[in-house]
Amino acid sequence: MMNLEERTATHTESGSIQDPTQSSVNASRRKLLVGGAAMIAMAGAPIGSPASASKSPATSDMRGDGQRKETPDTLTTRDGTKIYFKDWGTGQPIVFSHGWPLTADAWDAQMLFLGEHGYRVIAHDRRGHGRSSQPRNGNDMDTYSDDLAELFEFLDLKKAIMVGHSTGGGEVARYLGRHGSKRVVKAVLIGVVPPLMLKTDKNPGGLPLALFDNIRAGVASDRSQFYRDLTLPFYGYNRPNVEISESVRDAFWLQGMQGGIKGEYDCIKAFSETDFTEDLQRIEVPTLILHGDDDQIVPINDSVLLSAKLVKNSTLKVYPGLSHGMCTTHADQINADLLAFIKG
Repeated sequence: MMNLEERTATHTESGSIQDPTQSSVNASRRKLLVGGAAMIAMAGAPIGSPASASKSPATSDMRGDGQRKETPDTLTTRDGTKIYFKDWGTGQPIVFSHGWPLTADAWDAQMLFLGEHGYRVIAHDRRGHGRSSQPRNGNDMDTYSDDLAELFEFLDLKKAIMVGHSTGGGEVARYLGRHGSKRVVKAVLIGVVPPLMLKTDKNPGGLPLALFDNIRAGVASDRSQFYRDLTLPFYGYNRPNVEISESVRDAFWLQGMQGGIKGEYDCIKAFSETDFTEDLQRIEVPTLILHGDDDQIVPINDSVLLSAKLVKNSTLKVYPGLSHGMCTTHADQINADLLAFIKG
């Protein structure tokens, strides 16, 4: 976490006219172009998935009641906030909750992989993040979990597997603690913030408030540069002999900048100061807990090692040398472990 502290404290250093005589020629050209485009589209379709059978996930996926009907990609919550979500496939549902300051797109590698293995994969943009609304109020863990509960009800999800990363892991824990597990059969917590990040009298091993104040200052003063800098410790790109992917850094920055500054600013308090101890103790479903031992964002000693003791039916797996962003940097490894747990 020291590298994140250094990073957060010092980031500021840084229309045409056509000849009528050509109409028949142009008509022929149009037919040729349309035919060619159709051939290209067919050639680009996945093997075993003819282009004629391809349908948009937003309009053709099976709803929880078993009826095929139009499914919008936004849910309007009871307080009027619009929550954007992706819903692909028709199998057993797997519901993903993303980390801060990201979006549902952070789960692309997992959604693609598990979707190809026959699962229905669903991920939403948390309020204030990504393509969801940017309300001034409600940027707290109780409301995040209530939004998620409304999504479960809207899609009528049953026997779902919940997967949360970082702040999203807190969202999963709060959902299970607040709404129960009647719609859930398993949970996965990856690099999660619970039980409590902030250092307090009851949590002496936590991180100092000054660290989170530095994060708030970075977001308030120049969040674009702050998010760019944050990618280094997030993905372990500040370690020796690590190959840096600038495209991964760009994707992180883009997702962060899609959200609203108010919601993302408020979320810092939500992920750092919320105590999830009682939520973890209330989890009743089998839970897989994954963490990299070189996580510089959520240090392992005061997070997962404590969470694993609080969740009754949990399995802990620690990845030597992996970072907070291991779902992206080591997607194949994480995907394989997710699939094995889900199938088990």
